[in-house]
Amino acid sequence: MATTTCVLKWLKGILSNLGVVHDKPMTIRCDSQAALHIAKNPVFHERTKHIKVDCHFVWDEILKDNIRPSYVPTIAQLANIFTKALGEMQFETFLGKLGI
Repeated sequence: MATTTCVLKWLKGILSNLGVVHDKPMTIRCDSQAALHIAKNPVFHERTKHIKVDCHFVWDEILKDNIRPSYVPTIAQLANIFTKALGEMQFETFLGKLGI
């Protein structure tokens, strides 16, 4: 989520330089409920010391209302077509959603 947040902030900056104003929060869809709980609740940060910097970065962006993380079930995560071996039905469904 931290990497995605960085990329989204970078894209928003480029759009701003081109004169495109986007003042609404950006939605990040994540299929890990644990990551969402850690990002939204600073109490969990004590248990994740090895990823503390990333957690605080995402937490700060949520507080600034720059991003809004939301849950999407793994079966509906469109990015899985690029990262996981899928069954034929799910693969065909995702291809259809991509317009391929």
